[in-house]
This record gives sequence, C-alpha cells and structure tokens, in this order.
Amino acid sequence: MGNTVAREDFEWVYTDQPHADRRKEILAKHPEIKALMKPDYNLIWVVVLMVLAQLTAFYLVKDLDWKWVVFWAYVFGSCISHSMTLAIHEISHNSAFGNSKAMWNRWFGIFANLPLGLPYSISFKRYHMDHHRYLGGDGIDVDIPTNFEGWFFCTRFRKFIWIVLQPFFYAIRPLYINPKPITRLEIINLLAQLAFDVVIYYLWGIKSIFYMLAGSVLGLGLHPISGHFIAEHYMFLKGHETYSYYGPLNLLTFNVGYHNEHHDFPNIPGKSLPLVKKIAAEYYDNLPQYNSWIKVLYDFVMDDTISPYSRMKRQLKGEVKQD
Repeated sequence: MGNTVAREDFEWVYTDQPHADRRKEILAKHPEIKALMKPDYNLIWVVVLMVLAQLTAFYLVKDLDWKWVVFWAYVFGSCISHSMTLAIHEISHNSAFGNSKAMWNRWFGIFANLPLGLPYSISFKRYHMDHHRYLGGDGIDVDIPTNFEGWFFCTRFRKFIWIVLQPFFYAIRPLYINPKPITRLEIINLLAQLAFDVVIYYLWGIKSIFYMLAGSVLGLGLHPISGHFIAEHYMFLKGHETYSYYGPLNLLTFNVGYHNEHHDFPNIPGKSLPLVKKIAAEYYDNLPQYNSWIKVLYDFVMDDTISPYSRMKRQLKGEVKQD
C-alpha cells in the first residue's frame, strides 16, 4: 500500500509538441474538416439550462436535512458543476459565439461560472490558452504538477489524497508556477460571483451555499468525471503525451475525452470532435486511448510506476507570448 514509485522527475523532452504537425497533415489530407471550425450555438442553451437546473437545486435543498444536502451535492451537484467547468472550457475557446465575438464569450463564461460559487472562468481562459500554445512548457503550463507534488504524492495512499485534493492544487498551482497580474475582467468575475453568492444566501440560506460549494469541490476531486484530469496527459505509456477517452461520460463533458482531437483542432467545438475522429480515423484509431475514467483513476493510484511526475515537460525556447 505504501510502495514508492520509481519515477523521480518529469520526462523532459526536447521536441515540439506533436499536435501542430498532425493538424497540418490532417488538413492537407482532409480539408473538409475546416467546415467544422464554427461556433456551437447549442452550447448557449445547454449552459442556460444547466444554470437553471442548479438554481432549482439550490431552492430544493434549502430545507433538507444536512445528510441529504451532502448526498445531493455529490450525486447531482458535483456532476453539474464539473460539467459546467467543461462548458466554461468550451467557452474559453470561443465556441459559444465564435472568435468574432470574443467578449460575448467572456461575459457568457462569467454567467456560466455563477452556480460554481467560486470565480473561475476568466482566469481559466488565460491559463488554458498557455496550455495549448506551450503544452508541457516549464514555468508556463500550469497543468503540469509542481516538483513538490511529484516528490510528496509518491505512494498509493498519498496519490489517493492528491486526487481528492485536485481542486486545491488546480487553484493554487498557477499562483506558484506562473502568477499573472489581475485583469479588469477577473475583478468583474470575482464581484459578479460574490454578488450571486450573497443573493443565494439571502434567499435560501447556508444549505444552498454549502450545496453549491461542496458540489464544485467534490465534483473536481474524487469523482468519476475527474478521471479526465489524469487521462488527458499523464504518461501511462512512455512517449505518448496526449490520450483520448471514448467512453459514455463524454455526454456530460462536451466531448473533452476526445483530447488528441481537441489539441489538434482547439477551434473546433467539442460537439464536432467525434466527426474529426471519424473523418481522420487513420490518425486517431491507433493512438493509445481509454474507455473508462474510473479505471484511469484506479490505475493511477495502484500503479507504482505512475505519479504526478508522469508528465512530459519542455524547456521552452524563443519568445513566449502569454494571455
């Protein structure tokens, strides 16, 4: 139960990430994929319905016993909250209104953020663009764990705790690895969120607030959907940096499981990524892939050769441009 994993550092690579080259190759062979590079207007209505669903839940839990508040926070609220973070991921790529209306996407992201309880949308967009431009970039890509995480969470029990605490590390890591000046939109995101939380507390009380915050924390921690955090880029097979998942939970996560396809074509909405895989099947069918995020979580904990160190990391060269 407490065996130490073999890896003692990240896998340092000195090549460019593979996604740009594969994108050029696929577009040369399948130019029809360009037709998929357009907004997904259905995303707008799905997000609105999700916000309304959570507002309804905030009202329904306000008079429940605490045990039922906790139960519904994990069984229902966590799923909606995690799904909403992935809707915000879509919005960060301007998938709701398109690149020509970038600010509409930013405002909509702030709206989608409301039922999560904590401000997230604007900061996520700034750091997530770095993740795409500089995948694995040392000191830039905050999706890469810190050296402390790799060193300390090195046994099965500690890796299990690391999964439970994922929301904490995703929130704190940017401030340690790559702190950025606060922008006006981040302040607006914070103030809008605080105002919303105060209104919910005034209308329905502490149980609704607890349900909202607990759902967000639980949904991003020890939860089946959280398998995507590890499935996307943790190196279960040496030399493979990005992995796709083709299981049923894609229905709740805007197809974020199609992760090779997403990094190859970040301007194609999640709704259309299965079409990318179908059109360019010869590029994706033989890549390593998953069909269970729960198994990914289990294997991460139980495999003594896998840890937070199991990531490819790059020393970036030349000029680095960040949001």
